[in-house]
Parts: sequence; structure tokens; C-alpha cells
Amino acid sequence: MATLIRATVMHTPENPFQSEQAFECFADGAVVFEANTILSCGAYLDMCEKHPDAEVIDEKGAYLLPGFVDTHVHFPQLTIIGAMGLPLLEWLRQRTLPAEASLSGIPAAEAAADLFLERLAANGTTTALVFGSHLLAAQDAFFRKAADSGLRITSGLVLGDRNLLPELETTVGRAREETEELIRRYHGHGKLRYAVTPRFSVSCSAPLLEVCGELLQSAPELFFQTHINENTEEVAFVRRLFPSSRDYFDTYEGYGLAGRRSVFAHNLHVSNSELSRMGACGCSVAHCPSSNSFLGSGSFPMARHIEHGVGFGLGCDVGAGSGFSLLNESLRAYETQMLREDGYSLSPRHLLYLSGAAGAKVMGLDSRIGDFTPGKEADFVLIRPPQSSTLRAVLKRASSCEAALGVLFTLAREESVVATYVAGRRIYTHNEN
Repeated sequence: MATLIRATVMHTPENPFQSEQAFECFADGAVVFEANTILSCGAYLDMCEKHPDAEVIDEKGAYLLPGFVDTHVHFPQLTIIGAMGLPLLEWLRQRTLPAEASLSGIPAAEAAADLFLERLAANGTTTALVFGSHLLAAQDAFFRKAADSGLRITSGLVLGDRNLLPELETTVGRAREETEELIRRYHGHGKLRYAVTPRFSVSCSAPLLEVCGELLQSAPELFFQTHINENTEEVAFVRRLFPSSRDYFDTYEGYGLAGRRSVFAHNLHVSNSELSRMGACGCSVAHCPSSNSFLGSGSFPMARHIEHGVGFGLGCDVGAGSGFSLLNESLRAYETQMLREDGYSLSPRHLLYLSGAAGAKVMGLDSRIGDFTPGKEADFVLIRPPQSSTLRAVLKRASSCEAALGVLFTLAREESVVATYVAGRRIYTHNEN
């Protein structure tokens, strides 16, 4: 039997960076789906007439948006959210790496995975590209828990053989063996996919990056994820470690790690040469605005990425990011661009696209998710303003659908997410207690 959800429906069936007609809204609308597939999207009365036998879930007064897609978030870092006062490399040394090393026991890793996955769903995230653990047992625990969560998760064992804590470092041989084993166990199983994941060039020798290139070719549709050009000190460090490379991107590009399934987090301090080559090979970037501000790393040159044809989505980057909400990251992206002299002028429809459909494209899932086009899979988030909230008061006075959308990105957060659906199945329901 088909199911019809009634709400204010908003989505971007086209790219608003390329089309003036990209935004679609139905103030009293509905999405109809059967099993995992969207059948129709439109005005509520029209959908009732078109699907008279559908089961109706009446959520009038709520807002139905496509599920959020997070292109960069760290599984072991939830507990260090809010660790203030340090730039990137010191923050890693003093805060992050010790926290990641603490997941050496399977019970601790399983508990961390449960909490992490729960918080993704509670914030309306349906799909995520997740930086995993350096520790095999912890990463295996994460994949097992992710398989049961209902979420669409792409992740991988984090690799590094220098400039880390000793207990987090691997060897070239062990990196190959453990990665191959995890690929066999989890890649392509259910909603799981594998991403070859060197932490960044600071922590990886040339032989390890060479092995990453070989691993990336070892199975169909593997992803690649890492960090790049986040912090000026980091960029200078990479230059010293790889003196023969022309720039940071070359430390990956030279080992066959740049392609259409390669996602690079941050990319703040990037040259035009790097952007040109990224665009040519179809690489994507994870834009993490709250993290970039929190660590004082810089701001994202969005207009230059667009000019060079480099696609990007949003990443909350927990734990340097300030939480799991892509509503929040969208607002931070807007604010950052407002502050840049060359900032891109973002509208609410741009933010809606960046929070879902853009990430779906980065993840190679844009033919399946990201908007409410019939035939796509039924991933969505239901947002309802809490009683007596500022959000509810402002929404009552919104002059249009797009104005209301801007209010949602500015004021709605985790407490406003009442349900999250993946492939037509409700995987999260807000518990007001």
C-alpha cells in the first residue's frame, strides 16, 4: 500500500546554482511513496485524488524536506565537540588523537557507534560519508552498527603511518591487509559502501599513499576521502614532507587518488592550479563551515570552486564542527559567504540544495536520492516547530515558502526534527521525553 505524508513540501529537483527554476514548494503538499520509492509529489488535494487508496499520515503544520547528506563527519570524535582554543594541528595532538585512541575496546567502540549513528538520524541526516577509526576492531564495530541503523553510510578505516600517536599508526602491509578485509566484509552490503581513507598527507608516507591508490582500484565503486588545504600550517608541513610535489593536491593526485569518487574535506587554502585539476578529474569537496570557523582555519572560497567546476556538499565535521545539524552548517555556509569579499550570495534554495541534493551528487547517489522526483528513493526529514518556540513565532509571519525555508535554516535544529525516513522506513522518531 502507498503512503501519503501531508506537510509543507520543499525540494530542489534542479540545481539552483544553475537554474532559476530549481526550487519547488507546496504549502499544503504531500509526498506519496510505496515501499522505498517515491510515486508522486505535489499539492495535497491533487495527491489524494491521484492516490485515493494511500494511507495518509497527516503532518500539516510540519515541513517535509529531502534527507540531509553529510559529506564529512568523524565517528570517533563526538565527545570532543566544543574543545576550544586550539588551531588544527595542536587540536589534533591534544584533543583528537587521544580521544580516537580511547576506542581500543570493542564495548567502547560499539557504544560510541550507537550514539554517533543515533545523533545523525536525530538531526535528519540520512546519508553520510564518515571518517572512521584508525583501529580495526573499532571500525569493524562501526560498520556492524551502521548496517543495523538503516542509514546510508560510506566509511573506511583511517590510515596513517607517521606524525600520529604510536597506537594509531599502521604499516603499509597492515594497512593493505586490514582495508582489504573490511572491503570484503562490508562494501556494497545493504546501504554500506567503503571509502579508502588516509587521514591526510601529514600522516601518510609516500609508500602508504601508493598502497591507497592500489586499494582504490581493488573493487568496483570504492570511494576515497581525506583532508586537504585546511590550515596554512598544515599546508606548509605537507610542502616540507613532499618537496618534489607541486602542491598539496599533487600528493594525492600523483598516487591515483583523484577521481569522480574522491572527496576532499575543507580545501580553504587552494591554488587555482589545484582547483583546475580537481575540476578536470571530477573530484568533490566537503565544505565544513562551522569547523573551519571553530579551529580558525579560514573560510571557503565557494565562488572559485564554482568557477572551476568543482562540486561540493556540506559536512558537519564533528568533532571540530559544532554539532550534527546540517541546518546549522547551511546557515554557517551562508554567513561565511556574507563575510567574504568574493562571497557567493546564497539564498534559502541554495541552502536546501547544499544540505541534500548537492551531497547526494558528491556521494554518487543523485540518481537515487536528494529530491522528491518520482522514482527516487524515499529519504526525507520531517521538521515541526516546537510549541512556544521562536521558530514557530517567526514561521507564522513568513511571507512565502522560500522565506519560511530561510527561517528553518536559521532557527530549526535537532529539537525540531520529529522524524527521519530512509528508503521509506522511519528510522528515527523524536521522543519529547
